[in-house]
Amino acid sequence: MSEKQTSTIALPNVKRGIKPFFAGVKRELKKVSWPTTKETNRLFGVVVSVCVLLIVVMGVLGFFFETLINLITRTGTGA
Repeated sequence: MSEKQTSTIALPNVKRGIKPFFAGVKRELKKVSWPTTKETNRLFGVVVSVCVLLIVVMGVLGFFFETLINLITRTGTGA
């Protein structure tokens, strides 16, 4: 005979409902370390720069592969 196993993970004693949920959200948001305006602007610039770089790279790759496929299938424009 086997013994009944008990859970080793402690379950939180949480009230259910919309009001306690938003109270918990408010409490957690107070713990957040918010970035400064200067840091936010710098990170925004990094994100925009990476996006522009990816757009350029994808455009060049698309043009390259389109040209390569046209050369292989001989469906180029002009002749």
